[in-house]
Amino acid sequence: MSFMHRIIYLVLLLLAPWTHAAAPEPPPREARRLELPAGGAIDTRASIQFIGTATVLLRFGGITILTDPNFLHKGEKVHLGYGLTSTRLTNPAIDFEQLPPIDLVLLSHLHEDHFDRKVRQQLRRDVPIVTNLRAAAHLKDAGFINAIGLRTWQKIDIVKGATTIALTSLPARHGPAGVAALLPDVMGSMLDLRDAGRNYRIYVSGDTMISDDVTTIPQRYPGVDLAVLHLGGTRLLGLVTVTMDGAEGVRMLQLMAPQHAIPVHYDDYDVFKSPLADFKKAVDAAGLSGKVSYLARGDTYDLPIKTKEANSEKP
Repeated sequence: MSFMHRIIYLVLLLLAPWTHAAAPEPPPREARRLELPAGGAIDTRASIQFIGTATVLLRFGGITILTDPNFLHKGEKVHLGYGLTSTRLTNPAIDFEQLPPIDLVLLSHLHEDHFDRKVRQQLRRDVPIVTNLRAAAHLKDAGFINAIGLRTWQKIDIVKGATTIALTSLPARHGPAGVAALLPDVMGSMLDLRDAGRNYRIYVSGDTMISDDVTTIPQRYPGVDLAVLHLGGTRLLGLVTVTMDGAEGVRMLQLMAPQHAIPVHYDDYDVFKSPLADFKKAVDAAGLSGKVSYLARGDTYDLPIKTKEANSEKP
């Protein structure tokens, strides 16, 4: 890390409030709807498979969602902007070519450790990608014709046969306010999974720190069944933390109060400075060890879904 990089970074930080315009907001409208083609045998699995970094495969009622696809290998570098790079320290559980058919990509933000150059090259241009407004605009410019941008709190109903996933864009902030202004826009997500008699609510944090906006989420979306938390304590230039470390991950766990949680995004790149052991220690100290499952890359967590009343959003 060079002295010049640090100086450039600090200058950009000072200029951030004037150099980063807010993403354009669409006019107010009702929830959007995405109809996926139904056909063939329905896969009844309800599970999450951890691939690596923030990449998971979510399967429910015949819908398969891929989150934050990152399939680079150990030793390969990602570009983080402003001349910064990071080296991958791990391998994904599977390669991109081994993926099952994907119905939808859920993308929290457009950093290369979440949507890498191999994915840009190999992902079909017509696969729906649900993300934030700014990322969707960039992806459409790159030829991804079904990139769908949501503003914060906007919802899209994803429907395939008798299955519906109501996906809501939630507040997220990639670090302290001044730093976040220099980084890509990020969204968290709430996924309400519904099919015949089954309901399950999943919170996906995205690369965020706890901010005032984030603290409002459980007021509007109580009753979270599973939280997928992006950790790692990512530090840029060794100066500032831009994702949750172990201690803040536990604060998020206490804030969202899910029935269960799965940590991801914690050891895959050399900018991740808070290892999973930090989170485990903080979880144990808070008496929450029974609420967390630690998945090795390739492991699958079967969603313990029971028939129940649908979760709701407070007005």
